[in-house]
Amino acid sequence: MKYYLLSVIQPSEGTPPSAEALAEIMGNVEAFHQELREAGAWVFAGGLHGPETATVLRPKGEDVLITDGPYAEGKEYLGGLCLIKAPDLDAALEWGRKAGRATTLPIEVRPFLHTAED
Repeated sequence: MKYYLLSVIQPSEGTPPSAEALAEIMGNVEAFHQELREAGAWVFAGGLHGPETATVLRPKGEDVLITDGPYAEGKEYLGGLCLIKAPDLDAALEWGRKAGRATTLPIEVRPFLHTAED
């Protein structure tokens, strides 16, 4: 069993969904998470606050510099993530498709470097 990261790519520009649309999306996301649990593929998932809440710690010699706010400016940012167990990339991509339909946002799928011991 391998671990895969499904990253939710959030647009930094545009109009956010209405409260009603967001409630529907969140219901779809929770149903997706429940499907992951029932399939034994669930590990962890969660949303992130916007990049304006970020603090970057950068080692510089013996010191560590701290920078508030987003380090990188971009049209998209990491809006949330879901860590799953899947036997192979094809299975992870199928979960990614379901995540994309639930969130209505692009999903990036990445394998972890090391395999899990299950």
